[in-house]
Amino acid sequence: MTVQRICCIGAGYVGGPTMAVIADRCPEIQVTVVDINQSRIDAWNDADLSKLPVYEPGLDAVVGRARGRNLSFSTAVEATIAAADMVFISVNTPTKTKGLGAGQASDLRWVEACARTVAQAATGHTIVVEKSTLPVRTAAAIKTILEAAQADDQGRSFSVLSNPEFLAEGTAIRDLESPDRVLIGGEDPDSIESLAAVYSHWVPQQQILRTNLWSSELSKLTANAFLAQRISSINSIAAFCEASGADVREVARAIGTDSRIGPKFLNAGPGFGGSCFQKDILNLVYLCRHFGLPEVADYWESVVALNTWQQHRIARLVVQKLFGTVTGKRLAILGFAFKADTNDTREAPAIRICGDLLEEGAQLAIHDPKVDPVQIARDLKQEAAAAADALSGTGSWALAGSVEEAVSGADAVLILTEWRQYRQLNWADLAARMRRPAWVFDSRAVSDPHQVRAAGLSFWRVGDGEG
Repeated sequence: MTVQRICCIGAGYVGGPTMAVIADRCPEIQVTVVDINQSRIDAWNDADLSKLPVYEPGLDAVVGRARGRNLSFSTAVEATIAAADMVFISVNTPTKTKGLGAGQASDLRWVEACARTVAQAATGHTIVVEKSTLPVRTAAAIKTILEAAQADDQGRSFSVLSNPEFLAEGTAIRDLESPDRVLIGGEDPDSIESLAAVYSHWVPQQQILRTNLWSSELSKLTANAFLAQRISSINSIAAFCEASGADVREVARAIGTDSRIGPKFLNAGPGFGGSCFQKDILNLVYLCRHFGLPEVADYWESVVALNTWQQHRIARLVVQKLFGTVTGKRLAILGFAFKADTNDTREAPAIRICGDLLEEGAQLAIHDPKVDPVQIARDLKQEAAAAADALSGTGSWALAGSVEEAVSGADAVLILTEWRQYRQLNWADLAARMRRPAWVFDSRAVSDPHQVRAAGLSFWRVGDGEG
């Protein structure tokens, strides 16, 4: 089957960039991204490419080339599905907050809703592609829904594929244009090859891996679990380095030269964030318990627990260094996104760290070059407000338009996101704006310790021992 029309349900961090690249590399295929969120679709269609709802370096150029040619964004969900040969499901699958599996299992209500919409609206033969990060055997539920629709109308047929995304926020366009691999899992060889033919426009055949459905679904969970494990592992060693006098960067360099380990994901920091790592590990934990593997579940759960501990540890350390209290003290927060080059704050370490400091009564001045203050308020569950009375014990936060504004009168600076501009700060100038004695807490190791200390500031960097 030659794919001529693609519909993608979900215009978020995965669906939007992925479809933009497919449209850019496959000009003969009509690609339409649909979403019920009118404001999000309006943002994708905005003539000003700087207003795209997803910030990714290079995304504006890709959208600019393809939009209006063979890439479109629409709220006409059913009509677009009806016209499509292939439908990607790329909607959010957050961790359940209540009910069976709360705190671990994925909430699949939107995936099921998408499957039912496809079952109702599709015509002819439709290839349905799981793009969202999904627990193992989710495809079985989708297949059951689609098979019921097929039984009711013999003029329609469906096949289900798993095609997990392996892109990272901040490098999504690069990851999509030059992927390490593309994974396609399915039961129908013809459908697998139809999707492989789409990717083969720019991905070499040897990098397109074909598996069964369940292997494909599990591969995404496992990849994220392994990567997150490395982050939690190096952060545990960072804490030990601080206690023992070692330098975590020297340790990482030493073990990273071991070919069995390698250097990637050995940068100590405030912990992992983003849409996938924690969610996927918790999902793996839930599935392991479901299949009677409690010891395996406990092992992977410890990876998440250590990540949470690292963030609480940093907040406690700030309080400790500032004479045991941050009540009424102004703290400059540099960076709120979970990593540089994205406006994504899902599971950002800054959320938990800032939350702990707000509970301690701190007055936060938050600067991030891309994150919207509405999103910060949503994440912190607290609206921006002017600083309360210093001794009231009530924490507050406000947006700072510049680094200089954030640090003015501050008792401390916390670097929580590794934005490039934070690597080039004039610490002598910033120190003159702060209240003495003042601290710099660098959780991303982007600052030059000598420059910071030369400016008269006390300095903590993750993984630096004082011994």
